Amino acid sequence: MGLVRAVFRTTAFKRRAFFLVGDIAIIVLAIHAAFWIRFDGHVPDMFSRYYREYTLLALSVKLGYLFFFGQYQITWRFYSLKELLKLGQAVVLSALTMALLMFLLKPFPPFVQFPRAVLLLDFIFSLGLLGVLRIGKRAVREYRFRSEKMALNRTRILIIGAGSAGEQIGREMLNNRKSKHFPIGFVDDDPAKKGVAIHGIKVLGRRRDIPDILKSHKVEEVLVAIPSGSSRDIREIVEIVRDANHVKSIKVLPGLMEIVEGEVRLSVMQEIQVEDLLGREPVTIDFEAVREFLTGKRVLVTGAGGSIGSELVRTILPFHPKKLAILDIDETELFNLVNRLQPLSLDVVSVIGDVRDRAKMTQFFEKFRPDVVFHSAAYKHVPILESYPEEAVKTNIMGTKILGELAHANGVEKFVNISTDKAINPTSVMGATKRTAEEMLRILNARDGGAGTKFISVRFGNVLGSRGSVIPLFKEQIRRGGPVTVTHPEMRRYFMAISEAVLLVLAAAAAGDGGETFVLDMGEPVKITDLAREMIKLNRLEPDVDIPIVYVGLRPGEKLFEELLGAEEGSEPTGHPKIFRARSARKREEKPFWEAVERLIDMCRGCCERDEITGLLKTIVPTFVANNDAPAPRCGLEKENGESGRPLAVRKDSNRPIPS
Repeated sequence: MGLVRAVFRTTAFKRRAFFLVGDIAIIVLAIHAAFWIRFDGHVPDMFSRYYREYTLLALSVKLGYLFFFGQYQITWRFYSLKELLKLGQAVVLSALTMALLMFLLKPFPPFVQFPRAVLLLDFIFSLGLLGVLRIGKRAVREYRFRSEKMALNRTRILIIGAGSAGEQIGREMLNNRKSKHFPIGFVDDDPAKKGVAIHGIKVLGRRRDIPDILKSHKVEEVLVAIPSGSSRDIREIVEIVRDANHVKSIKVLPGLMEIVEGEVRLSVMQEIQVEDLLGREPVTIDFEAVREFLTGKRVLVTGAGGSIGSELVRTILPFHPKKLAILDIDETELFNLVNRLQPLSLDVVSVIGDVRDRAKMTQFFEKFRPDVVFHSAAYKHVPILESYPEEAVKTNIMGTKILGELAHANGVEKFVNISTDKAINPTSVMGATKRTAEEMLRILNARDGGAGTKFISVRFGNVLGSRGSVIPLFKEQIRRGGPVTVTHPEMRRYFMAISEAVLLVLAAAAAGDGGETFVLDMGEPVKITDLAREMIKLNRLEPDVDIPIVYVGLRPGEKLFEELLGAEEGSEPTGHPKIFRARSARKREEKPFWEAVERLIDMCRGCCERDEITGLLKTIVPTFVANNDAPAPRCGLEKENGESGRPLAVRKDSNRPIPS
């Protein structure tokens, strides 16, 4: 049985041999048929005795052109109009070449008075039969897959969107033997497409017709194939489909940035996530400006293993930097990122290092000499940093100061700092340290009269699905059966997809002249309670029935509402509708500011109390209103829970003491 399968299994060699033998037969048949038709079945002896010469000439010319136009590097499965046009070119050029040769060889006996009509008939027969050979197999194959018999063991799926992405995914479902989906039709709001068949798949109606289509065609799954669609469009479709109990799942294609080179494959289909309902607003930027900004440059991304850093790296690579350095202190995340990048580029330098290590960073800057730095390395989790403010200071302030000074000293063209909305009127240590970092870079930008490194900060809110954010937490709580914990019924946050945020960061960085703080338009803030309810519904569960929602109160340092501009700031538009420039009227005196920053850093190098740190932060960031409910950090040997003098051990992965 195995031998039989091996004999009949399709291979590249067998496919090429089939086409070659088939083409030879067609070319021979075409030249003979042309003579036969021209002379009504009675070919004069003066021509018939030279059939061999005519045939050899036709084979030489036509097979040569077919090889040249890649007609033996094709597959039946993907033979398209593009390949058919190439076949037409090959046959046209071979006919013209044959005519030229007949004219040049006219003095020789076999070609004397060669009938011109034979050349025309030979061209028609060759083009038709060679085309039929190539598309015939695919036509039979697609017919078999469209048959109801083939659909019996496959999931009946309705494709929303009959554009380019929908067409590609529908064709892939029909042609892929391993596909578990059978497309029963398209839905598209373009009235001109209604009733049209695409690859034999009919456009059944518009969005408003979805409920009737789901019932009448026994749809089991729905695919939203609108990569450029907004989150509002997707929410409307989900609400329509959700009421149909027989629909098992709703799938979606990722956004345009996630579809590599515009190719749509079954493998990119994914279950719809809450991120698709919140962050799918289309973002367009001036790609030429970004390409000019990054192409041929030596680029450094700090915090490259994090959510923002890794997306920055992935987005920067297609702009072909001369060299890309990815730096992170987490060697596991760095290792994972390098493995993901392997198919995209080998010209990536991975660096394990801490931005707080001045000696290591100095050595790296002098060796790598970056032209552009994207600084996304930071401590970001608000509640835990309330207990460990000295760590927030050492990473978010000292680390940024070290990198900023090294960028200035080593002639970096642009330094782009990733900031946060928590830096505005901060109530947390994390927010205050990020605001301090913004101020440091703005002052550094003014050195040398602004003629040196251009320092830019880009400020935005929460990114969807980032590590440690609320969405992964809710997913895990729902997976465990609840409850889903929300801090406060009225808590609201801004959300944006990581890919959209990074695109806008690149656009702002390319356009920035230095000294600016750019603010991204995050849209409307979302109630966290509504987010939790939507996530529960996506799992086909009922909020407060299947999964309870529990309110646990604000954590240390948290706000009910986040802001993107401070009370002392205004904003002004830029060339992009989703990017604004923060405008501050307040001027800082450089010397007192740096003295306060140095005192803060020195304080955090040793053992200090939280109140000391927050007190000094308030002098640096006057709008900082500290939340004093956070537990104070502990240092050295001290009493724990009323126990006298019990020694404290130190974890290997932290410098914080824990009970031994």
